[in-house]
Amino acid sequence: MFHRSERLLLRPGWIEDAAELTLRISDEGIVRNLQSAPWPYREENARDWLALDAQARFPSFVIGLPEATGNPVIGACGIHIGEAGPELGYWIARDWWGRGFATEAVRALLSMARALGHRRVHARHAVDNPASGKVLGKAGFQPTGRLVHCFSNGRGAEVLSREYVALLGECAGDNDPSEMPQAA
Repeated sequence: MFHRSERLLLRPGWIEDAAELTLRISDEGIVRNLQSAPWPYREENARDWLALDAQARFPSFVIGLPEATGNPVIGACGIHIGEAGPELGYWIARDWWGRGFATEAVRALLSMARALGHRRVHARHAVDNPASGKVLGKAGFQPTGRLVHCFSNGRGAEVLSREYVALLGECAGDNDPSEMPQAA
Protein backbone atom coordinates (compact mmCIF):
# COMPACT_ATOMS: atom_id res chain seq x y z
CA MET A 1 0.00 0.00 0.00
CA PHE A 2 1.23 3.48 -0.90
CA HIS A 3 -0.21 6.90 -0.08
CA ARG A 4 0.72 10.24 -1.60
CA SER A 5 -0.18 13.37 0.37
CA GLU A 6 0.55 16.93 -0.72
CA ARG A 7 4.31 16.68 0.00
CA LEU A 8 4.92 13.14 1.27
CA LEU A 9 5.00 9.58 0.02
CA LEU A 10 4.12 6.91 2.56
CA ARG A 11 5.32 3.57 1.28
CA PRO A 12 6.36 0.16 2.55
CA GLY A 13 9.93 0.05 3.77
CA TRP A 14 12.38 -2.16 1.92
CA ILE A 15 15.52 -3.79 3.25
CA GLU A 16 17.48 -1.40 1.03
CA ASP A 17 16.19 1.43 3.27
CA ALA A 18 17.95 0.07 6.36
CA ALA A 19 21.06 2.29 6.24
CA GLU A 20 19.14 5.52 5.55
CA LEU A 21 16.47 4.67 8.11
CA THR A 22 19.19 4.05 10.70
CA LEU A 23 20.88 7.35 9.83
CA ARG A 24 17.61 9.27 10.30
CA ILE A 25 16.42 7.64 13.54
CA SER A 26 19.81 7.42 15.29
CA ASP A 27 19.08 10.45 17.42
CA GLU A 28 18.44 9.94 21.11
CA GLY A 29 15.99 12.87 21.03
CA ILE A 30 13.81 10.84 18.66
CA VAL A 31 14.23 7.32 20.01
CA ARG A 32 13.57 8.31 23.63
CA ASN A 33 10.02 9.27 22.58
CA LEU A 34 9.26 5.96 20.88
CA GLN A 35 7.89 2.92 22.61
CA SER A 36 9.54 0.03 20.78
CA ALA A 37 12.77 1.40 19.27
CA PRO A 38 15.89 0.63 21.32
CA TRP A 39 18.71 3.02 22.11
CA PRO A 40 21.28 3.00 20.71
CA TYR A 41 19.55 2.25 17.40
CA ARG A 42 21.59 0.12 15.00
CA GLU A 43 21.18 -0.94 11.39
CA GLU A 44 20.25 -4.45 12.54
CA ASN A 45 17.25 -2.88 14.36
CA ALA A 46 16.19 -1.21 11.12
CA ARG A 47 16.57 -4.49 9.23
CA ASP A 48 14.45 -6.30 11.83
CA TRP A 49 11.71 -3.63 11.59
CA LEU A 50 11.77 -3.69 7.79
CA ALA A 51 11.51 -7.50 7.79
CA LEU A 52 8.35 -7.63 9.94
CA ASP A 53 5.40 -9.35 8.29
CA ALA A 54 2.98 -6.86 6.79
CA GLN A 55 -0.50 -6.85 8.31
CA ALA A 56 -3.24 -5.73 5.91
CA ARG A 57 -5.18 -3.66 8.46
CA PHE A 58 -2.10 -2.60 10.46
CA PRO A 59 0.41 -1.19 7.96
CA SER A 60 3.79 0.44 8.55
CA PHE A 61 5.41 2.96 6.23
CA VAL A 62 8.57 4.89 5.67
CA ILE A 63 7.92 8.56 4.98
CA GLY A 64 9.67 10.04 1.96
CA LEU A 65 9.92 13.31 0.10
CA PRO A 66 9.17 12.36 -3.51
CA GLU A 67 9.98 15.84 -4.89
CA ALA A 68 13.44 15.95 -3.28
CA THR A 69 16.52 14.58 -5.00
CA GLY A 70 16.86 10.92 -4.11
CA ASN A 71 13.44 10.78 -2.38
CA PRO A 72 15.01 10.79 1.11
CA VAL A 73 13.46 8.84 3.96
CA ILE A 74 12.55 11.40 6.64
CA GLY A 75 10.67 9.21 9.11
CA ALA A 76 8.26 6.37 9.60
CA CYS A 77 4.69 5.82 10.73
CA GLY A 78 2.19 3.05 11.11
CA ILE A 79 -0.79 1.53 12.82
CA HIS A 80 -0.27 -1.34 15.23
CA ILE A 81 -2.46 -3.17 17.68
CA GLY A 82 -2.36 -1.50 21.07
CA GLU A 83 -4.07 -2.27 24.35
CA ALA A 84 -7.16 -0.25 23.37
CA GLY A 85 -7.23 -1.32 19.69
CA PRO A 86 -5.61 0.28 16.65
CA GLU A 87 -2.83 2.64 17.70
CA LEU A 88 -0.90 5.10 15.56
CA GLY A 89 2.79 5.87 15.91
CA TYR A 90 5.17 8.08 13.98
CA TRP A 91 8.52 9.84 14.03
CA ILE A 92 10.22 12.45 11.84
CA ALA A 93 14.00 12.97 11.62
CA ARG A 94 15.27 16.11 13.33
CA ASP A 95 16.37 17.80 10.06
CA TRP A 96 12.70 17.93 9.03
CA TRP A 97 11.13 19.07 12.32
CA GLY A 98 9.01 22.22 12.32
CA ARG A 99 7.81 21.94 8.70
CA GLY A 100 4.44 20.26 9.27
CA PHE A 101 5.59 16.88 7.93
CA ALA A 102 4.57 15.00 11.10
CA THR A 103 1.03 16.43 10.99
CA GLU A 104 0.74 15.69 7.27
CA ALA A 105 1.94 12.10 7.76
CA VAL A 106 -0.47 11.50 10.68
CA ARG A 107 -3.40 12.90 8.67
CA ALA A 108 -2.48 10.65 5.74
CA LEU A 109 -2.27 7.65 8.05
CA LEU A 110 -5.69 8.45 9.55
CA SER A 111 -7.12 8.62 6.03
CA MET A 112 -5.71 5.16 5.34
CA ALA A 113 -6.99 3.87 8.69
CA ARG A 114 -10.50 5.00 7.72
CA ALA A 115 -10.17 3.28 4.32
CA LEU A 116 -9.01 0.10 6.09
CA GLY A 117 -12.20 0.06 8.15
CA HIS A 118 -11.01 1.42 11.48
CA ARG A 119 -13.46 3.73 13.19
CA ARG A 120 -11.31 4.61 16.21
CA VAL A 121 -7.54 5.00 16.40
CA HIS A 122 -5.55 5.69 19.55
CA ALA A 123 -2.22 7.44 20.03
CA ARG A 124 -0.16 8.62 22.96
CA HIS A 125 2.90 10.70 23.68
CA ALA A 126 5.27 11.05 26.59
CA VAL A 127 4.19 13.93 28.81
CA ASP A 128 7.65 15.48 28.40
CA ASN A 129 7.11 15.57 24.61
CA PRO A 130 4.28 18.13 24.23
CA ALA A 131 5.20 18.80 20.57
CA SER A 132 3.81 15.37 19.72
CA GLY A 133 0.53 16.29 21.42
CA LYS A 134 0.32 19.38 19.22
CA VAL A 135 0.83 17.21 16.11
CA LEU A 136 -1.89 14.80 17.21
CA GLY A 137 -4.30 17.65 17.94
CA LYS A 138 -3.70 19.30 14.55
CA ALA A 139 -4.27 15.96 12.85
CA GLY A 140 -7.68 15.44 14.48
CA PHE A 141 -6.97 13.48 17.66
CA GLN A 142 -8.73 14.41 20.90
CA PRO A 143 -7.18 13.89 24.35
CA THR A 144 -8.97 11.21 26.38
CA GLY A 145 -7.86 12.75 29.68
CA ARG A 146 -6.07 9.51 30.60
CA LEU A 147 -2.44 9.31 31.62
CA VAL A 148 -0.93 5.86 31.14
CA HIS A 149 2.42 4.31 31.99
CA CYS A 150 4.18 2.73 29.00
CA PHE A 151 7.56 1.09 28.77
CA SER A 152 9.95 2.89 26.41
CA ASN A 153 12.74 0.72 25.01
CA GLY A 154 14.58 3.90 24.03
CA ARG A 155 14.63 5.12 27.63
CA GLY A 156 14.75 1.68 29.19
CA ALA A 157 12.08 2.77 31.65
CA GLU A 158 8.38 3.40 32.19
CA VAL A 159 7.17 6.69 30.77
CA LEU A 160 4.04 8.61 31.71
CA SER A 161 2.06 9.25 28.51
CA ARG A 162 -1.06 11.17 27.48
CA GLU A 163 -3.65 9.18 25.56
CA TYR A 164 -5.56 10.45 22.51
CA VAL A 165 -8.27 9.07 20.24
CA ALA A 166 -9.39 9.89 16.71
CA LEU A 167 -12.96 8.91 15.81
CA LEU A 168 -13.11 8.06 12.12
CA GLY A 169 -16.78 7.20 11.66
CA GLU A 170 -18.83 4.07 11.57
CA CYS A 171 -16.98 1.25 9.81
CA ALA A 172 -17.62 -2.43 10.31
CA GLY A 173 -14.99 -4.66 11.85
CA ASP A 174 -13.00 -2.23 14.01
CA ASN A 175 -11.88 -3.64 17.33
CA ASP A 176 -13.17 -7.10 16.38
CA PRO A 177 -10.71 -9.41 18.21
CA SER A 178 -11.04 -12.06 15.49
CA GLU A 179 -9.60 -9.57 12.93
CA MET A 180 -6.71 -8.31 15.04
CA PRO A 181 -3.25 -9.83 14.83
CA GLN A 182 -2.16 -11.74 17.88
CA ALA A 183 0.87 -10.57 19.87
CA ALA A 184 3.87 -12.84 19.55
